[in-house]
Amino acid sequence: MATEQYKSEMTAEELFDLPDDSWRYELIKGELRHMPPTGIQHGQIAGLLTQHLGTYVRTHNLGVVCTADAGFKLAQQPDVVRAPDVAFIAQERIPVEGVPIGYWLGAPDLAAEIISPNDRFDDMAEKVTEYLAAGTRLVWVMHPRTQTVMVYYASGEVRLLRGHEELSGGDVLPGFTCPVSALFGVSEPRP
Repeated sequence: MATEQYKSEMTAEELFDLPDDSWRYELIKGELRHMPPTGIQHGQIAGLLTQHLGTYVRTHNLGVVCTADAGFKLAQQPDVVRAPDVAFIAQERIPVEGVPIGYWLGAPDLAAEIISPNDRFDDMAEKVTEYLAAGTRLVWVMHPRTQTVMVYYASGEVRLLRGHEELSGGDVLPGFTCPVSALFGVSEPRP
């Protein structure tokens, strides 16, 4: 396995150059962390969120939406590379030559994480803290079991949203709203 050859601190460049072994990894303070597949429910929620955000962002030419395949280098020496389930980068931050081939240097404007059955609370709290410390302006943590979204703002404010409430892009994605229930595949009852 690719991780066996790296017993000491790894850099973001070494992570990027790893051969494709069909697994996802994140780099936490130089330590390689294996990210197991998450399951169908997780993928469905990520797909729904990507669809809602992607359509809005494309329609309004606001920037780019990325899936968990995109890495963000949040810190250096030791390096931290995170891959949020869904992320948004504002148009004004994208270089004239386009998005880079490698990892994005810095934080996304919006990071969305979906709680998986094997996620631990302290690991998710660590991710949220790292995103905000690196400059992410808005973090959404989606809880499939309770069908709620915890919204973390750069200001330190935290809000819990339930199915009947609207998730808003605030000043990060002006005008974007979506019912929380729509992100969990819950549709309105038929008349």
